Parts: sequence; structure tokens; C-alpha cells
Amino acid sequence: LEEPTKRLGSPISSIWSPPWLAVLGVPRSRSNSDTAVINPQDPTLLIGSSLQATCSVLGDPPGATADSLYWTLNGRRLPAELSHVLNASTLALALANLNGSRQQSGDNLVCHARDGSILAGSCLYVGLPPEKPFNISCWSKNMKDLTCRWTPGAPGETFLHTNYSLKYKLRWYGQDNTCEEYHTMGPHSCHIPKDLALFTPYEIWVEATNRLGSARSDVLTLDILDVVTTDPPPDVHVSRVGGLEDQLSVRWVSPPALKDFLFQAKYQIRYRVEDSVDWKVVDDVSNQTSCRLAGLKPGTVYFVQVRCNPFGIYGSKKAGIWSEWSHPTAASTPRSERPGPGGGACEPRGGEPSSGPVRRELKQFLGWLKKHAYCSNLSFRLYDQWRAWMQKSHKTRNQDEGILPSGRRGSARG
Repeated sequence: LEEPTKRLGSPISSIWSPPWLAVLGVPRSRSNSDTAVINPQDPTLLIGSSLQATCSVLGDPPGATADSLYWTLNGRRLPAELSHVLNASTLALALANLNGSRQQSGDNLVCHARDGSILAGSCLYVGLPPEKPFNISCWSKNMKDLTCRWTPGAPGETFLHTNYSLKYKLRWYGQDNTCEEYHTMGPHSCHIPKDLALFTPYEIWVEATNRLGSARSDVLTLDILDVVTTDPPPDVHVSRVGGLEDQLSVRWVSPPALKDFLFQAKYQIRYRVEDSVDWKVVDDVSNQTSCRLAGLKPGTVYFVQVRCNPFGIYGSKKAGIWSEWSHPTAASTPRSERPGPGGGACEPRGGEPSSGPVRRELKQFLGWLKKHAYCSNLSFRLYDQWRAWMQKSHKTRNQDEGILPSGRRGSARG
């Protein structure tokens, strides 16, 4: 207990080290008397400004006169021509056309003795005031919360730490509230987890503040019912459609979190082949919870995702907000039994009428059907019957013309 008691009687400079000392990694002056003061202390300036600073040695310590002092900025020694002696104990510094601070916590301006020890230090803040934030967008997950994000006003940095606060209040009454859960959906976002009112519009805005000023965004007015999104559709199942080699069936369930609310829903599907990163999107799924993908490649693995847009909740006229995509579900189409190019496909025999016109008509019919019945309410029954008949007739023709693999020809002839 004796040692701390003795230290309490010492000058405060001998027991306190400002934080910039540890950052610089430079030893402090060797004695309590070798101390100084920098003026102004921790200034804040606009980019392009000039600074006049002084380092004045306290007392009359030997070996610490003004002509023996020098300055560093962020650990780099400043040229001697930027300094001049005012008197025996004071060294002045002149900096012009200052650039933005290299770190948001401020640049380290330090006064040193001849031996390099630190006599005094100051933080130098150089930057820009914040500009008005804009582009505020908000969404509510299943009407239980509200998340908002925005774009900072300045196209570049302010070079200073800038604090953003999301404020909100009921439009016609109530007090201002401040969002508390920041950075939940990126660097400029905030999450309001509960206690939100329905059927009453909110006013929402963002305030930006730093050492040089503040700015406030325009006010966004919204109703929670107009910005509802939901979870991705669960239980997405993808399966084959019998033996049809160019189709897959996709089924899912509607959002369970909204089952007790009056709303409509529309869905989108996207799919891609296994070895590709390019997705194809099906927009016209409407409010169905199933869809058949046609025109696919035989014997190919596909990844399929579904997303939901709940809209018209309790009569809302807004378009709604799409959910995230569901986890990819994989399935493969059946392999084609028809020989590929160079596989021995038969041409029409001499003397037989060509089936080209008939095939062209069927192809045109198929194209029309797929175009107008793609994931719609029109029946695929006619298309399924035609495809089954085509595959059966093709297999019979292959057997008659002897193009089946040798292991199957005997049974075919039998």
C-alpha cells in the first residue's frame, strides 16, 4: 500500500500515458520534468485547411530547448523547414493544405526531444462533414420486425468516424425512437426486432454525425403491411415426370409463417444444370405451389430453387417483396433411349413416304403447347400422351430396324 500512496503525490504526467504513445511505440521522456504541451490540442479541420501548432516545454529542463525539438506525424519525421523557433522553450509548426486523416481515430502529431523521447502529443482530425444519407429501404419478415438499410450521402470517405442513427416514429403521434441493432444486414443497416404497430404508418429517417457536423435524410413513410417479405418456401421437392426425359416436376408449400393472415402469394422458380452458374428464371408461376419444367436436356442433373412474394396482405396495394431463394434441390431427367448424333439413327427407307411433314407439325404443336402451358393451369395430358406414343413408336422402329444393342436384339426379335 505504501508505493501507490507515494505515487499519488507525483505529477499526473508521470503515471498517465495518452493512448497515442502505445500506438507510436516510442519511449517517453526520461524524467517528469521533460514534458511539454501542444497547442491546439486535438484539433478538427476541414480538408485543405492549414494548421499552426506549437510545442512548449514546461519548466526549464536542461537539454530540452526549442532548437532541439522536432515533430513527427504518424511516426514520420516532418521536414525541419516546416518548423521555426518562437522562443527558447517553444517550437512552432506550420502545415498547409491538409489531406484527410489516414485513420478515422485521428492522425498522431507528436513533439520529440533531441534523443527521440516523446514530450507531448495531439490527435489531428482532418476530414469532411457528412452528407445527407439517402436510398432508405425497409422490409418486415412475416410482420414481426423491421429491417432498414441506407446509402451514405458522401460518394467517398469523410475521413472521420461518422455515426449513423436510424430514427422512427408513428406518423401522427408518438415520440422519436432510435434503432439499436446496427450492422445486421451490412455496414449501413439496422434491425427493429419487435413492438411495431400494424395499420398505422411510420416515419423513418437516418441521421449522420461526425466531428465536423451532421446531416439528416429525407423522411420515408411506410406501412408495415406494405413491406412484408417471408421465408423461402420450405419442402421444395423436384422429381421426374414418369419416363419423360425432358421434364421435371417441382412442388413446394406456401409460407407457414403467414398461414393465419389474409394474403396472396406469387412464386418464381430458377434452375440451372449441374456444371453451369447461369440460372434460368420462370416468372409466370402465379400463385400455384407446383410447376412442371419442360424442354430440359435428357440425362442431366438440374438444381432448382423457389422464392415467394407475399402481397395484398389485408388489402395492401403494394407489390410485395421477394423472399430469399430456397436451398437448391437437385434432380436428374431420365436418359434418352434415342441414339444421339452418329449413333445409327435411321433415315426413311426408299419408297416409303417421308414422315417429315408429320414430324414438323407435331414439333410445331409441341412448341405451341410448351409456350402457352409452361407452368400454367393448362393441362399437360395431351402433351404427355403424345410424348409417350412417340417414345414407344421410336423404340418399336429401332427394334424393327435392328439398331438395339446386341444383348437386346434376341428378345426384340422374339
